[in-house]
Amino acid sequence: MAEDPVVAERPVAAEDPVVGTPYGAVRGRYENGVAVFRGIPYAAPPFGPRRFRPPVPPEPWSGVRDAGAFGPTPPKPPYSEPFAKLLSDPVVPGDDCLNLNVWTPAPDPGARLPVMVWIHGGALTRGSSAMPVYDGRPFARDGVVFVSLNYRLGVEGFGLFPDAPANVGLRDQLAALEWVRDSVTEFGGDPDRVTVFGESAGAISIGALLASPRAQGLFRRAALQSGPPEVTERDKVRRVVRRMAARLKIPATAQAFAAVDRTALAEAQAETGRRASPVTGGPAFGIVVDGDLVPRDPMEALTEGGVAQDVELLLGWTSEEYRLWLAPTGLIERVDRLGAVALAGAMARCRCGPEVPRGYRLAHPGASTADLVGQMVTDFLLRVPLHRLADAHRARSHVYEFGWRSNVPGLGACHALELGFVFDTADVPEAAKLAGPGAPQSLADEMHSTWVRFAVTGDPGWPAWDDTHPVRVFGAGGPAVVRGLRDREIGLWQAESAPAGGAGAGPVSPKPGVVPMSVVRRLRRSGGVRGE
Repeated sequence: MAEDPVVAERPVAAEDPVVGTPYGAVRGRYENGVAVFRGIPYAAPPFGPRRFRPPVPPEPWSGVRDAGAFGPTPPKPPYSEPFAKLLSDPVVPGDDCLNLNVWTPAPDPGARLPVMVWIHGGALTRGSSAMPVYDGRPFARDGVVFVSLNYRLGVEGFGLFPDAPANVGLRDQLAALEWVRDSVTEFGGDPDRVTVFGESAGAISIGALLASPRAQGLFRRAALQSGPPEVTERDKVRRVVRRMAARLKIPATAQAFAAVDRTALAEAQAETGRRASPVTGGPAFGIVVDGDLVPRDPMEALTEGGVAQDVELLLGWTSEEYRLWLAPTGLIERVDRLGAVALAGAMARCRCGPEVPRGYRLAHPGASTADLVGQMVTDFLLRVPLHRLADAHRARSHVYEFGWRSNVPGLGACHALELGFVFDTADVPEAAKLAGPGAPQSLADEMHSTWVRFAVTGDPGWPAWDDTHPVRVFGAGGPAVVRGLRDREIGLWQAESAPAGGAGAGPVSPKPGVVPMSVVRRLRRSGGVRGE
């Protein structure tokens, strides 16, 4: 066995919790009545000969490893300036970045408490489990063992090469879930009562794991927040890798990329994706069909292949997702100025005819062009596929919409705003960057308890999805449950996908296109287009 790689520099307190894992014992801390273990490795450092390779188990250690501080975060570029003002993304240097954290009210194998595993978002290029908004103490306070994890990002985790396997970042997530299955009992959790939940790219990852044969049985419930099951076309990911290779003047192979300093690689990645965004499209990394971990499109597997039909689902979105990408860069005003040109760009992005924007204009006669474009793209990329998933799923599904509007001007009920309320961390400074001052604690109490209730019982507290489409609306000031919310808009996409002369069987989501370069150039001339 290897020597203990981490030596505690502080005096060891007699009351510090110590728990065994398959690779060695770890020492955490008691904080406000909760036992916390940070930076526990679930896989070996993914560098050197392991770079761009599937995760392998960590080297066992002797003695007791200190788990008092967050472990290293995976390599990633920083957010661009407009987004950095709103989104925190701490960096912890080091190689041992495939690590996870556990908050538990009772580190006792006999406790058998429900478990919630968090997979963070960030477009598969940013984010980590060390973000203060993701503090697991409120979940442990309420009787849940909470686990959060890091996974490889960007080209390190989702690059596509001829000489390396695909989706290694998703394989990291699978390895972490296997660690939970094998280890969480010692921390007081029940491996048969695991709920996995995530937002944005984390939710997209969960969609892929739901459909993966290799992940079956690892979780009982799943919550997908603002992210549907989807895959990215392999050629699109290859193009991103080739552009990075051209910028670095190296071959587009894993061997060549592995020889590049990780900081230089992150910088090249940031520059390559600088003009992309979920609204306009453009170069991006994503999960791909690989014939192994992801044998087919997850949405097809879940809606047509009968996969994971026993997993209970919580699905939802915010009412103004798009404002996170449009407001910080001033794109709302630019899209409004472009008018019909912007609507034409949205039609190209959504690959739809003029009947769709015409229908949105009739449904929302007072809406601005930016709001129409934003809602069209949000429905196409997010709400239509989640409706389709809820319609096809046999186990209980519950659907929500988050409608509270940020106190930061222009953001509205934007993407990621619900996180501080789900975690009951709306009062931390990092959450206030997005929510502004005075976020309502009553809403945090309501949403956090809802997520806990779903993890414990599978019933978050409102009717399950059926033909009447009940949607629980949080924070909008109207009825708590609205039936048929947004059905009028979803119906436009059903009509768009229906064969000539017949009714559509349900919403069908073609692969998204990109906004034409002529439109993007006009946006740039009026102030620029930037991704995260």
